[in-house]
Amino acid sequence: MYYPISTPKIVQWLFPNYIWRFPFDTDKKIYLTFDDGPIPKVTPWVLKQLAQYNAQATFFCVGANVKKNQEIYQQVLDAGHKVGNHTFNHLNGWASTTCDYLDNIEKCKDVVDSKLFRPPYGRLKPSQAREIKKNYKIVMWDIIAGDFDSNLNGEMCLKNVLNNASNGSIIVLHDSKKSWDRLEYILPKILDYYSKLGFAFVSIDPK
Repeated sequence: MYYPISTPKIVQWLFPNYIWRFPFDTDKKIYLTFDDGPIPKVTPWVLKQLAQYNAQATFFCVGANVKKNQEIYQQVLDAGHKVGNHTFNHLNGWASTTCDYLDNIEKCKDVVDSKLFRPPYGRLKPSQAREIKKNYKIVMWDIIAGDFDSNLNGEMCLKNVLNNASNGSIIVLHDSKKSWDRLEYILPKILDYYSKLGFAFVSIDPK
């Protein structure tokens, strides 16, 4: 499985209507994002880690998981984090018709009230993107840790972040069972490392 740890500048340039990262600011900021939850055990643990550093994050939620874990989803909101639509069934846009894909986003909208959207796998057809942009900010990323990748260990995922993230970076992590072993290793270290460098962890404004 190939995926770039740092999204190439040419890709960001080719798709300027997507949010890939934020501009450098005089106040140093990192944007942590978590995909695929909410999940029992994993998401509550993430919330506890974030709270220790007064860190705000953005959770791109799968609608089916929200429906099954409404109490955990409410904990995310109560902690002041932002949420985004990640489709109801974690659909791959490339493998879905535009009609089916948009319907699945609408189904997620019933349980996730947000103007932020992130496509699972980062895969969208142009026809899907054109329609989605009418109602959502499409949020991608410039750094992906690879915590979902069973071929990597925690230290490798950590280096993916620490060697590439900078002021304004949007970092993708996953509050999922699949990522749990690696996430448990890297998240406390990411929070500690950037906090000591004077970074604030902020959520993405849906407005």
